[in-house]
Amino acid sequence: MNTGDRRPPRHCMVVQGQYPLSETRVQRQAEQLVARGYEVDVICSRKHGEPARARYRGVEIHRLPVPLNRAGLAGQFLGYAAFLALASVRLAMLHLGRRYRTVQIHNLPDFLVFCAMVPKLLRVPVVLDLHDLMPEFFAGRFGDRRRMLARLIRVQERLACRFADHVITVSEHWRETLIARGVPAGKCSVVMNVADERIFAARPRGPRANGAFRLLYHGTLHQRYGLDLAIQAVSLLRDEIPELRLEILGRGPHAPALAALRDQLGLDRQVALFDRFLPATDLPPIIVRADLAVVPYRNDPFTDELLPTKLMEYAALRVPCVAARTTAIAAYFRDTMVEFFTPGDAADLARCIQELHLDRARLAELARRSPNFTARFSWTEMGPRYADLLEHLAATSRKRRSRPTSSGGSRASGRSIRSSPRVGGPRPEGGRWMSR
Repeated sequence: MNTGDRRPPRHCMVVQGQYPLSETRVQRQAEQLVARGYEVDVICSRKHGEPARARYRGVEIHRLPVPLNRAGLAGQFLGYAAFLALASVRLAMLHLGRRYRTVQIHNLPDFLVFCAMVPKLLRVPVVLDLHDLMPEFFAGRFGDRRRMLARLIRVQERLACRFADHVITVSEHWRETLIARGVPAGKCSVVMNVADERIFAARPRGPRANGAFRLLYHGTLHQRYGLDLAIQAVSLLRDEIPELRLEILGRGPHAPALAALRDQLGLDRQVALFDRFLPATDLPPIIVRADLAVVPYRNDPFTDELLPTKLMEYAALRVPCVAARTTAIAAYFRDTMVEFFTPGDAADLARCIQELHLDRARLAELARRSPNFTARFSWTEMGPRYADLLEHLAATSRKRRSRPTSSGGSRASGRSIRSSPRVGGPRPEGGRWMSR
């Protein structure tokens, strides 16, 4: 931090999502900077009924009237374009009044980074934070169809990374994937989606309600996340475990189909759908009341590489979990609190649940193994590294402005950022994974 300037450093984030409820990664980073002494603004989407301006846990929120549009590819693109246009204007106006030290753009989409054109022209470092790889995201949804659009998505990713001064990603191997696609090694760092221990601190498990054996999932509801498999597993076990209950907490496009499946199978008593997102601070008391969490992802080119944020939150709270044996989850959680089942197999998921219901010693042992993950990956270490990275980028930018004719500035910056925070993990040969 520049001690010669008494003004607090200012940082702006832009995300096309609902802050803070559905943007845990953005919230965690913003609050880390607030704790470091920054003034932080977040430009985000505005849901119906929300105020255009708000302040939450020290972060100023600027909401734009562009809700997420999931009505087909054309609707999504129009929503992306509308948000890009409004965010460009809002960010430019805010910067001219507040003079940000750094600006950070969160995907999706990658091309949202171009809303930072005005700060970029004024030599403010622009950071692109890749929550998801759009080419893999698209491949997981459409497979080999729409090849021309798939090529366009790869092009916009390349242009977005080229425009940004620095790229943040969520795993060391994903960083290497981006480098293989042409992002310079000194321009890419890792900030994993680990749980914030200040919120997700281990605590005594909650009381069991009415003797129920409680399963829990929280997060976004997409078909690829396999919640229909969890409902089918409960149906298979309704006679063997009459006290079994599944609670699904979240929102998403697959919610109506899940409700229809529950009704079709006659599971009104066994399966509860709670249509809401909660602030991160409200989640731990709910999670620790669960006997067992479930992460029933299907296996496609996208989900095979996802490292779910919710799984890291379960680890921090020492809640055992049944999860799909995808490449990423198996690599990071093979010796922790996770019991694995075959992705896409409701019967195998039911088998795991039944075995853990019968073997409470095994259930307790899984919970005790949670620190095998949290000891390796923690926000206590990663959060300060993230803040240090932004300060390094700002300091490098100031040096460049003060020595505009220096021929070695760019190379020196590359070497310094190359040694900036990077967090790796176990990597199967030839494998890749992401974090969410």
